[in-house]
Amino acid sequence: MLVKLFAPPDAHSLEIAGVRDAFFEANQQMGPADHYDLRILCRAPGPLVCASGIRLIPDGSIAEETEQADTLIVAGAYGVPAQPEPEVIDWLRDQAGGARRYGSICTGAFQLAAAGLLDGRRVTTHWQYAGRLASEHPEVTVEPDRIVLRDGPVFTSAGVAAALDLALALIEEDHGRALALWVARRLVVFLKRPGGQSQFSPAQPVIPPASSAVERVRQHVLDNPASKLSVASLASVAGMSLRNFSRSFRAETGMSPAIFVELTRVSVARRLLEETQLSVKTVVFTAGFGSAAAARRAFLRPLGLAPAEYRRRFRTSLAETGNLAENED
Repeated sequence: MLVKLFAPPDAHSLEIAGVRDAFFEANQQMGPADHYDLRILCRAPGPLVCASGIRLIPDGSIAEETEQADTLIVAGAYGVPAQPEPEVIDWLRDQAGGARRYGSICTGAFQLAAAGLLDGRRVTTHWQYAGRLASEHPEVTVEPDRIVLRDGPVFTSAGVAAALDLALALIEEDHGRALALWVARRLVVFLKRPGGQSQFSPAQPVIPPASSAVERVRQHVLDNPASKLSVASLASVAGMSLRNFSRSFRAETGMSPAIFVELTRVSVARRLLEETQLSVKTVVFTAGFGSAAAARRAFLRPLGLAPAEYRRRFRTSLAETGNLAENED
């Protein structure tokens, strides 16, 4: 099976190596007729200098690779890649047009979008650049919390290490769960990673620049997460009527006041879970949740993880010192 991976300048070496190693492990368990023939390609001949400084020798350049690929993968660059050159766009369109499937890792989605190959599709990319992809390409529906997303023949994945998640998903699609699970165990990774990208993004909910009234409310919520933060009380802080406040807050932030309060409380709890030795129960109430059940529901919605599980994954080494009294009720 011919798989072509296009790597732009400043690519993440982990994305390239992750896909190659996953397919290599799969090949060890299959007959030669079923092997993945993975070719790493660049725009021009010569070594590929990755963002970290690692130099890789690609298998060829796009000018040399006219054979039709079964699967086309576009790797990301560090940050948002530059607009692809016309010959790259033409090559991507040609290869994608005849491929069984095509897609991207991380910010490789920007190059496919520039070629018009994601129009009308649901896609994902690195959480840090999802908003920019949606803004620059309104014809594409961006789902920023997904690790791997498939829409018809198009597949996309989150940032960098998600290259492994994508490779495992493709192996499972081609050869079944047993082989994909074997590869995952060999590489000591999850076959399907629990949760989405939100668990890795910064804790504080981001809102665009807002009016002074909405900014006062935002700061009030940040300073007083455990207070009674009803919409009526927030309208009073803003000095606005209840109806006008609710309408203005949603128009300026893209969310309701109640959702903002919940996300702020989640962000406060995340920081305490990561950085302190407070019990989970204490964190829940300090962050303003009325019960452990309410906190669990609030965490699961954006993160896909309960508070105790979040702590196990993201607690800092500093917080791990000493005896941490965890109460998961």
